[in-house]
Amino acid sequence: MAGAPLSVVRLERGLFARKTARFGKETMSMKIVLGVSVAAIALAAAPAAARTQIREVGSTTVFPFAKAVAEQFVRTNPKFQAPVIEGTGTGAGMKLFCSGVGAQFPDIENASRRMKASEFKDCAAHGVTAITEIQVGLDGIAFATSKKSSDFALTTVDIYKAIAATPFGKPNKYKTWNEINPKLPKAAILVYGPSSISGTRDALGELIMTAGCKSNAGTAAMEKTDGDKFKLICTKVREDGPYVETGDNPNLIVQKIEANPNTLGIFGFSYIDENRDRLKASTINGVAPSFETVSTFKYAGSRPLYVYVKNQHVRAVPGMKEYIAEFSKESTWGKGGYLSRIGLIPAPDASRAKSAASAAALTPLDAASLK
Repeated sequence: MAGAPLSVVRLERGLFARKTARFGKETMSMKIVLGVSVAAIALAAAPAAARTQIREVGSTTVFPFAKAVAEQFVRTNPKFQAPVIEGTGTGAGMKLFCSGVGAQFPDIENASRRMKASEFKDCAAHGVTAITEIQVGLDGIAFATSKKSSDFALTTVDIYKAIAATPFGKPNKYKTWNEINPKLPKAAILVYGPSSISGTRDALGELIMTAGCKSNAGTAAMEKTDGDKFKLICTKVREDGPYVETGDNPNLIVQKIEANPNTLGIFGFSYIDENRDRLKASTINGVAPSFETVSTFKYAGSRPLYVYVKNQHVRAVPGMKEYIAEFSKESTWGKGGYLSRIGLIPAPDASRAKSAASAAALTPLDAASLK
């Protein structure tokens, strides 16, 4: 396919031809999408030993980093075919990844939050019994407006009150931001964010909303006395209009907030960083998202990003070992590595060393470490 990127890629939910400052060109085309669809059908019908391409699914946040690694992998290992990378969202990707062992099932899952204990059990129930977890770097969940909008100096409590279905256990009746905090703009609450199957949505609940929820002593105490009710009150997003799901399409969110002044969008920090000409990041608890604040966890929305490897596929699918090695090099994910130049924030030194060791040894994930 003349002029096509080195890696074969697909991004779900209409993210065709995403243009970013990272790559300076379209990262995919409809022609490539159709090519992957045909390839996927062929792979599903092939025996395990016949599959010659790595298949990787999951997080759209991790997607551009995986794509860059795939391109470098093909350059340095031309004997292997380009990986097929699908941006399905973390939750949907986990379901595909855990569905079984064999050519019709993905080899690698990209995730913008850690695997859940329930997902690990689902994997085991379908014969996926050896999984290696690799933390590949950091990103931040960030709130942003268009350049034309007012400044929003938010707190985790402000965000929780604005988008929770039942803040502190009561129905959400907030309509405008200044009802929540008189320092905020007198504007209707309207937040465009990820869907319920997105890892970004999970991280939003765990990192931002739960922090705001715990500001109430009574609700905080509930975490020990009634964990299910606590999670529902702290992380369930309202469905009466002020929060609008936009899937995993950051370009669509940008279009929405540009068309509607004083509305907010939820993005990964790396996306905001590459689109500062169009977006204005909001502070959370007085801290702006930046390379330094995310990497040191000073920013409330800092989160690790992961890759999960199906160890049972490593020998069956050509190039998996080499691809994993490429992803876990210091020159890839370390300080000054090529992923940091396109927006990935390197994990702390100790975390990178631990992940590199796990990647090299294909250390199985311990179920006891998950919650």
